[in-house]
Order: sequence, then structure tokens, then C-alpha cells
Amino acid sequence: MARKPRIEYEGAFYHVITRGNQRRKVFRDDNDFQKYISLLAFYKERYKYSLYAYALMSNHVHLLIETHRIPLSKIFQGINQSYTMYFNRKYKTVGHLFQGRYKAILCDRDAYLISLVKYIHLNPVRAKIAKAAGEYRWSSHGSYEKQKDNEIVDTDRVLRMFSEDKTQARKLYRAYIDDGIEVKKEDIYKTVSQRILGEEHFIDKVMEKVDERFENKRKHHKYSLKKIAETIGKNKGITINQLREKSRDRGILAVRKLASFTAREFGYKGKEIALFLQKDPSVVTRYLKDGENFKADMEHILKLLND
Repeated sequence: MARKPRIEYEGAFYHVITRGNQRRKVFRDDNDFQKYISLLAFYKERYKYSLYAYALMSNHVHLLIETHRIPLSKIFQGINQSYTMYFNRKYKTVGHLFQGRYKAILCDRDAYLISLVKYIHLNPVRAKIAKAAGEYRWSSHGSYEKQKDNEIVDTDRVLRMFSEDKTQARKLYRAYIDDGIEVKKEDIYKTVSQRILGEEHFIDKVMEKVDERFENKRKHHKYSLKKIAETIGKNKGITINQLREKSRDRGILAVRKLASFTAREFGYKGKEIALFLQKDPSVVTRYLKDGENFKADMEHILKLLND
């Protein structure tokens, strides 16, 4: 299955998982772990992202990152490419170190922040390489237990969710981690379209931001994707939400194809259309191949847009 476009915007909060190619080790000794942490710090200073938690395992990495002006794709390009160069030089290897594209789940921070921190910090315990979170050196758990110098983890937001008093907050945090109540994997990976973790209201907010991104590009196109979709939908009796659903209804499918074909006529790229419709780029490519069958409909839509 083709990869779906990454949803990126300022203030996005991600649970990122990146694995070694063919699940091979990406950290072979303590210096490797330290190098990766130093790169997290270097690019955090450079790109000004927030880091709420991390756990570096022998063959994969978990991170909780909130982006600001710089998108996640650029941040991770810097971190993983730099570490791969270091690893290949040190061990005299070549090629890709990490497995294809990293997984980045866009999460509702307010609803899942504490649970995700706990899930990540208990990763070594679930893997049976530590009996307790505090026994594992290569996670950010220790940053929450006590203040450290040159700290790269942004602990304040999480600790304030326990108490405004830092001492009390750290105590309550430790109790939360050690309470024996498991954060279930299925709850953490219960995503929509394999990309979003949150309830319906959060997903609606995310898609509003995506729509705003395309509205901001309107100066480059005569009409926004939203305007095109709304015009077609009003004419055909189909809403934007219906276009984005998984429905295989032939009527809805025909409108998706018409919307894709019309959008391309206004200069939109397939990836942009795919992101707007929440579909795989390969699916939109197929829609566009069928577009010749919708020329007459498109001409009618153009008249409606210009009226």
C-alpha cells in the first residue's frame, strides 16, 4: 500500500517510532546512545522543537515531539541522516541504517500526553531489559525524577499536570509510573488512517488546519481545494466529509474523481489533492487517469466556480 502524505503544521504533536533496517541494532554501545541524544539536543537547538519524552532501544527509538515552525520531516532528516553517517563511519558499513520511513502518529496532546510518556518510559520494562523504568539509562524517565543540567527534555508541561509544586509533581509522577496500571498498546496505536490518535473533535480540528494550509496557498491557485470540493459537492449532493470517508459508493467515488481532475486543472499536485482528500497518492493517481471521462462535468463545475 502506498504511503499516505504526512500531516504537518505548526504545533503538531507526534509519537515518533523509527526502527533499524530489518530490525537490526542501531545502537551497539554506550557511545552510540550518547551520540543520538547529542543529535536530539543539537537539532532541538537548531529547529526549536519541544521534546517531551524519549526511549532509545537497541533497534528502535520512541520520541514525543511537538513541532513549531520547522516541520517534522526536516527535523528527522537532520537527526537520522547525521546519525546514519556517524554509524556508517564508525562501523565501516554503508546504506540505510533505519527502516524505510519512520512512523509518526499525530496525537491529541491534551488527551494523550501523560499516557504516552508512561508508555514510552515503560518500554524497557515491557521488553524485559529492565525491572523498573528507573533502571534504564537511555530514556528520559530520569529527567522527570530529578532535575538535570543541560536538560533536553521539556518536563514542565507534564509535571504541571501532576502539581504546580515541582517536588510534589515529581513524587506523583513516580507514583504514576510505578502504579502497575498498564497503558495498553492497542490504545496507543488506535489510530485513524494509521496517522492520527484522537477523538472525532480532534480529527476535525486537524483537518481544519490542513484545509487552512490549502486556503493559504490560494494566491498560487485561482481557487482553493476546499472551494473546488464544496462547489462540486453542492452540485452533486456530496459533502467534503463524505469525500474523505472510506465509502466505496459509486456516486461518491465519481465525485472524488471529478474533484481530483478539476483540482489538477487548477495546478494542484497529486500529493496535495491526496492530503486534502485523506487518500493515498496512488489512489489519486488512479482517479486522475479516469479524469478524461469527467471533462463535460468539469466544464460545468468551472462555470459554477466562475459565476
